[in-house]
Amino acid sequence: HHLSTDMKAESVVKALKMAVKDKRYSANAVHHSDRGSQYCSAVYQDELQANHIQSSMTDGYDCYQNALAERVNGILKQEFLLYRCKTLEELKRLVRESIAIYNEMRPHLSLDMETPNQVHNRKGQLLELA
Repeated sequence: HHLSTDMKAESVVKALKMAVKDKRYSANAVHHSDRGSQYCSAVYQDELQANHIQSSMTDGYDCYQNALAERVNGILKQEFLLYRCKTLEELKRLVRESIAIYNEMRPHLSLDMETPNQVHNRKGQLLELA
């Protein structure tokens, strides 16, 4: 994640670079997004290619095609961001804490009551053994 006050391509590239820092999968990675100009930009697409990540985008403006991302964004807004932050730094801290709780401490029914990182780490270990 990367929190920014703008929606420029350079800002989403920063988020992508954070994501690939802890790259656990060496092949078959896919990044799915809507057709926002920042995701369609050459700078973003070049960064995906440099990291051997296949780009996938919705084939229109159908919000249901991006339902998973919208669900996670909704959880972040509704369950964690319970008050308006006074500064960008305060918001960054709150987002960082919320994402850590979501990934490390919040069990998910759809994951058989495991956390996302428990499942993610196990899959990463299975791929290393293969």
